Amino acid sequence: QVQLVESGGGLVQAGGSLRLSCAASGSSFSSYAMGWFRQAPGKEREFVATISGNGGSTFYRDVVKDRFTVSRDNAKTTLYLQMNSLKPEDTGLYSCALRLMSNPSTLIYQYTYWGQGTQVTVSS
Repeated sequence: QVQLVESGGGLVQAGGSLRLSCAASGSSFSSYAMGWFRQAPGKEREFVATISGNGGSTFYRDVVKDRFTVSRDNAKTTLYLQMNSLKPEDTGLYSCALRLMSNPSTLIYQYTYWGQGTQVTVSS
């Protein structure tokens, strides 16, 4: 059984930065792709970023490219999301997820385990 626990969310002004973390329990962390997703109030959950098991491949939602960076430390079984130049439209509940395959995916249904999420609020 895998458990995922996010941290690092908070309230920040537009233009600011936050670094989210996702601590994973369980074995074989480096074998699995990870993803970040977000959900704004009244909206569907959406893909933000994904990274392969070995960290060598990443993909981003177009609107966060050049502002967000996904990374992982397999020795610490932790996933990160560095978010810079934050905008009010980045506000939402950010969740990490684990896919039981090593190649990354932008598709929500391909992820098996999910964290509870951490709230990010960007004020204008």
